[in-house]
Amino acid sequence: MENISDVKMMGQRCEKLRRQGRRIAFVPTMGYLHEGHLSLLHEGRRRGDILALSIFVNPIQFGVGEDFETYPRDLQRDSDLARAAGVDLLFTPRREDLYPEDFSTHVSVSGLTENLCGRSRPGHFRGVTTVVCKLFNIVRPHIALFGRKDFQQLAVIRRMVRDLDMAVEVRGLPIIREKDGLARSSRNVYLEAEERRQALALVDSLRLARRLVLAGESRAAVILQAVADRIRREEAVRIEYVQICHQDTLQDMEWVTADSVLLLAVQVGRTRLIDNHILWEEIT
Repeated sequence: MENISDVKMMGQRCEKLRRQGRRIAFVPTMGYLHEGHLSLLHEGRRRGDILALSIFVNPIQFGVGEDFETYPRDLQRDSDLARAAGVDLLFTPRREDLYPEDFSTHVSVSGLTENLCGRSRPGHFRGVTTVVCKLFNIVRPHIALFGRKDFQQLAVIRRMVRDLDMAVEVRGLPIIREKDGLARSSRNVYLEAEERRQALALVDSLRLARRLVLAGESRAAVILQAVADRIRREEAVRIEYVQICHQDTLQDMEWVTADSVLLLAVQVGRTRLIDNHILWEEIT
């Protein structure tokens, strides 16, 4: 495994591989890898001749008062996991290289970014699309893999790629869950034992919603009320949003269809967690 920090060197390395006809699969992350990330790497190993992984805690997608400084980091641990997963190129760019002092260009996607997380995290998705655009320009992957836990992020990146005619296939993979159902997240390490137990209200509420849909309920308002009532039973959990949206447009829906996705964001103690489920699919 090659570990490259220099932006120019990474670009040259990937360009050489492309000229050799090698297919590059790319997994961009902020590190502190877990089973969700590893599932993306395993799929990337299957789909590409070259597997590239980036680790960069992106400062411009964090808002004021968010956890940029305390976001979990362990590059040695991540490097060991990456090597074991078959990563060929580990890209760990320096902040000053990606964002020099006179940096003044950003990529913004409108519409999809105004609902859900976009309401409470102004500027977040502009930070995401800017860094992903830069990483795509450097690595020039044929395929990039993302987890569906960050459902809105995946939709926004797909729209950016489509609108800007980027020559990369964006593929979303299913959420990887702990044995008890909690969605894997680097931020799960923040949870105290009791908070973690109460956080299971998220997956419980997704399962409740699916049971209602299978029983014939199609009114979004009824399902959302049941979901909110379940979550509010937990004292440590505060709802940020509970919404049923169209999975392509991310607009709120009054009736559940095959295109409906239930999206949740909550605060559990000091930890912000998100989860989602396309209501007509099984929950693994």
